[in-house]
Amino acid sequence: MAGYLVDDARKVTTHRLMEMKRQGKKIAMLTAYDYTTAQIVDGAGMDIILVGDSASNVMAGNTTTLPITLDQMIYHATSVMRGAKRALVVCDMPFGTYQVNATEGVSNAIRIMKESGCDALKLEGGVEILDTVKSILAAGIPVMGHLGLTPQSINKFGTYAVRAKEEAEAARLIADAHALEDTGCFAIVLEKIPADLGARVASELTIPVIGIGAGGGTDGQVLVVNDMLGMNKGFSPKFLRQYADLHTVMTDAIGQYITDVKNCDFPNSNEQY
Repeated sequence: MAGYLVDDARKVTTHRLMEMKRQGKKIAMLTAYDYTTAQIVDGAGMDIILVGDSASNVMAGNTTTLPITLDQMIYHATSVMRGAKRALVVCDMPFGTYQVNATEGVSNAIRIMKESGCDALKLEGGVEILDTVKSILAAGIPVMGHLGLTPQSINKFGTYAVRAKEEAEAARLIADAHALEDTGCFAIVLEKIPADLGARVASELTIPVIGIGAGGGTDGQVLVVNDMLGMNKGFSPKFLRQYADLHTVMTDAIGQYITDVKNCDFPNSNEQY
């Protein structure tokens, strides 16, 4: 079975993503952090599964992505790889694992690939990390870029507001995108930037551009699975569309379980040996 609304059961590769862009086919990308969720997301026909460092927030309860470690990301990526069969699985390199120097970045990148078996890595930043990106690519590891709002730099930005609204920052973002493409990145994520800028970058690059809060003119979209399924209460940025209200569904189900246990309704005679 290829997946819901997907006829092509072939494994998604970086080459196929380029093919999709050339053919004008939109690319669907979603996060996953565990085996069970990865099975569901993959089985639905997702093109790319991102093992995001957003696991720091939605899985570990941290307020930023900064605390998550290399070991934790490898754990999540390994779990996802056991459940994903068709989707291209991309793992975020966490904060501090590639910013020091290229040598350390390559060493950590190789470790993620060897221990998790994932398909590619994602790094935040532009020209300032090009040397590291080149070295990781030279090791034979596919790299996805990430520009715009880069959560690992939240302490520098001081806000999660929309990026690149001013002409100078927009020009830098465009230059960074071209530099990442020229270096050999197979795709770029653009986060929380004006829609017209997202469309411009996608039109200028030959590699796929995936947006999150970057408008409909990009080559694809990515969201955090916990957010789009409505598991998190109180998080509703403009770019987020909630496709379910699992918080209510789960709360009601758990509440019913508690009631049944306390009323001695569970287990019944058919539910015991």
